[in-house]
Amino acid sequence: SINTESDTMSGQMAWFHTLLVLLQAVSGLASLRGSGSDNQSFKGDNPPASALDYKGIAWKAMSMEGTGEMHVFAIGDWGGMDGSLIPCCGRARIIAYAGGEQPGPHPFPRTRWNAPHSELICSHTDLVDCLNRQNCPEGCGFVEGVDTQPQLLVAEALKTRAAEKNLGFILNVGDNFYWGGIEENCGSPMSGITATAKHQFDQIFEGVYTGPGLDGKPWLSVLGNHDWGGRVFNNGWDQQIAYTWASSRWVMPAPYFSQHVDYPDLGFSVDLFMTDSNAMDAKEPSEDQEHSMCSQNYNQGADCSSAGGPSSVESCKAFFDSLYAEQKPWLQSKLKASTADWQIVVTHFPCGHDSGWYSMLHADYGLDLLVTGHRHDQELHASHGALGGMACIVTGGGGGITSEASPGEDHSQWYGEAQYGFYDLTISKESIFIESVNYDGQVVKTATVYPRQ
Repeated sequence: SINTESDTMSGQMAWFHTLLVLLQAVSGLASLRGSGSDNQSFKGDNPPASALDYKGIAWKAMSMEGTGEMHVFAIGDWGGMDGSLIPCCGRARIIAYAGGEQPGPHPFPRTRWNAPHSELICSHTDLVDCLNRQNCPEGCGFVEGVDTQPQLLVAEALKTRAAEKNLGFILNVGDNFYWGGIEENCGSPMSGITATAKHQFDQIFEGVYTGPGLDGKPWLSVLGNHDWGGRVFNNGWDQQIAYTWASSRWVMPAPYFSQHVDYPDLGFSVDLFMTDSNAMDAKEPSEDQEHSMCSQNYNQGADCSSAGGPSSVESCKAFFDSLYAEQKPWLQSKLKASTADWQIVVTHFPCGHDSGWYSMLHADYGLDLLVTGHRHDQELHASHGALGGMACIVTGGGGGITSEASPGEDHSQWYGEAQYGFYDLTISKESIFIESVNYDGQVVKTATVYPRQ
């Protein structure tokens, strides 16, 4: 055969095209990992040696182009039990009722109290009976077809809305996997994902939140108390951080970090501050044994120092108190330096915790909006009194756990406007229009937030 100049040029062009496609693919993945601007290297390109090494990191700025409506979704407490998982190391399967061994998410049955939380009206055992379809007390307000599959219902409503709106990204306030996060001990290498973590992510996240308008959209995420372990501190919370480098959309490089978002065609920007408030559920070892991450009943011999976490149950509370305390000067410094049009904090614990500090951030540092979860319902506070009038939402109704109160017609024990759902934020330079979207896709409450000057 004879090599002509044309053949050579054609081969070079084909090679160049292949290289360009590969570079674009790598560039697109790197943009979610946090690669630096101006071709400069960025430490977030690679996973940290230890899970806490990137605390406070400023993640790669995102750019949302276009002149149409811009949407952000907020969701929390969404990750049900993965009963199809066969855990390692002699751990029991995460099954609470009949059928819980089937693939896909299953809601954890929580207690239901009256609104003042002074009277138990439906115990965990009662709700287990309801989910087993036997001897379900009427007072539980159990709704067949809703309480049995809330995560899937909320996910379907979210997917439907994502296909219709120009969704930029999702704010995830934590409690991503019930009951106790990733069902293995902390300390796995950050350079990879374990079989257990992959199984839970595939069953509870990747296999649920897919579809047009949703695929590939970043999930800016924080840990909830159940992600740390619920009533232990040494479950695989570090694998949720490591998943940042194994996923094209999961963003959780550290327990707390910042994210800048530009809207260049609309002339505004947003600074998001993702924080860890789980110190609120880290109590003395002898206190609240069933709900504290530092419970002495469940943490005997536990040691998470290899991942940067607590070394013992005795040091557990001090660890979480220190983690929370170090974020305060970090956040105040970040807010003071921010030149964005909007400043938003995303954290797990609900509106009202540490209210004096958040009120000060609103009044003195211009914090515009607080996005929270933990309480298992949907609460839209356009002007929260305990927060100095700042807007705050609780989006703990993602469906990984049964709701605070009955999702039925009796609303007498409700805190907010819905029991299961998510929020759709339409954001512009002038305002944030917040819509509370119920599990059936209906908008049940709205509010408009304006920038704090």
